[in-house]
Amino acid sequence: MERFTISLDENLAREFDALIPSRGYENRSEAVRDILRARIEESRLERRQAPYCIAALSYIYNHHERDLAERLTSAQHAHHDLTVSTMHAHLDHDNCMETVILRGSTGAVRKFADAMMAERGVRHGALNLVPADLDPGRHHHHHGPDHPYHMHTRPKS
Repeated sequence: MERFTISLDENLAREFDALIPSRGYENRSEAVRDILRARIEESRLERRQAPYCIAALSYIYNHHERDLAERLTSAQHAHHDLTVSTMHAHLDHDNCMETVILRGSTGAVRKFADAMMAERGVRHGALNLVPADLDPGRHHHHHGPDHPYHMHTRPKS
């Protein structure tokens, strides 16, 4: 483990110390490591240096919108290579929220998410990307003849 020292003005140090327990950190080092990981991942994504990712796409839509639920489901099936799982929640009589867990190439995940959020009737969409190492090799696990392999992903940092 490598150590380094930083200097903070009193107000920033006080605010940081107040943030630590509110976010569940036990000490400054844990908080700094987490902040650094987040900024490094964000930088990789901005510079397009994260070829693979794990992502959560969330959006709210009006389920009365003509054929929208079917269009969203069809899009997920058409991209079954990216779509890991979908959670659907009924918010009220008109609105639903879905969160779709995705994994794959960052470009393909972004393109799919943009298309989903652009569907007529989808509102309040957000995509949370986490850079990942992806092993595109085939791993033969005993999942049966209809599912001879799957991909492994793990977050970077």
